[in-house]
Amino acid sequence: MTALAAGRSARTRRRILVTAILAALVIALFLLTLVLGNRVYGLPEVLGVIAGQDVSGASFTVGRLRLPRAIIATLIGVALGLAGTLFQTMLRNPLASPDILGVGYGSSAAAIVAIGFFGAQGATVAVVAVVAGMAVALLLYALSWRQGVQGARLVLIGIAIGAVLVAVIQWVLTRIEVYKAAEALRWLSGSLGSALWGDVPPLAISLLVLVPAAAVLARRLGVLQLGDDTAAALGVRPHRTRLLLLVVAVGLVAVATAAAGPVAFVAFLSGPIAGRLLPGTALLLPAALVGAVLVLAADLVGGNLLFTTFPVGVVTGAVGAPYLLWLIARSNRTGGRL
Repeated sequence: MTALAAGRSARTRRRILVTAILAALVIALFLLTLVLGNRVYGLPEVLGVIAGQDVSGASFTVGRLRLPRAIIATLIGVALGLAGTLFQTMLRNPLASPDILGVGYGSSAAAIVAIGFFGAQGATVAVVAVVAGMAVALLLYALSWRQGVQGARLVLIGIAIGAVLVAVIQWVLTRIEVYKAAEALRWLSGSLGSALWGDVPPLAISLLVLVPAAAVLARRLGVLQLGDDTAAALGVRPHRTRLLLLVVAVGLVAVATAAAGPVAFVAFLSGPIAGRLLPGTALLLPAALVGAVLVLAADLVGGNLLFTTFPVGVVTGAVGAPYLLWLIARSNRTGGRL
């Protein structure tokens, strides 16, 4: 009993330490994105702007341009980190990520149609992206249902739906005017370049609803992993719980995509990275922090540390694609076990 208590205490200390380090890293990257740019400002100037002081030059550049961009990057990272972890844990499959299942492509395809054919902008694009993401998720759930939903079947159907939606996106881009295609491509790249204060409230309010819902439903994830029969015996309705988790996770992906376009592979990477740092523990909070770190770091690198400016989605895609290839290669070596 003493050894068991000691082990539990050690895991708790490790969890607190890792979570604190991740939170500190988020804060450090957040401040760096405010400090660095075409003009570098000192940390006291940046902190003064955050505190509401009028700092010559910095009040506009930091307060009006960089600060909303950093806030949106953080919120998007949190949303995608939570969503990816919910998908992967719920379906017990590391490939069960919104990037792989086509959910993000649903939001993207609808947004591109709205931009290209109807001239939609701003909030209209966001609403269309959210609704389309939900619709694709429900279609995915319905097509994969066969006396329950299995992770492998859901992944395969999601890949097929994603391929169709990519074809739709490509077709739309060939049919619209050049200036609309340029705007659509900028959106598809997952860019934070046009982030403004007006984009913050819808995203923040959505997360105020979805994040607590994810935290409440996540308590049932551990029971679901024991199998549907065991979950039902313990009083958890597996199919209903899985559907609710799917709706919340898709909502997180959709609002993040609506805010900045599809930021590739953040949802895919956050859970596995958090799992490496804290094996055998609840991963929602660490994964959310890892997601924020990934988006902030990608925005910092893409905007300041390379020879030219890259959208954040391009940087995260360059990191995530090799991991996906490694995961597939590992699956082949282990006979299909991921």
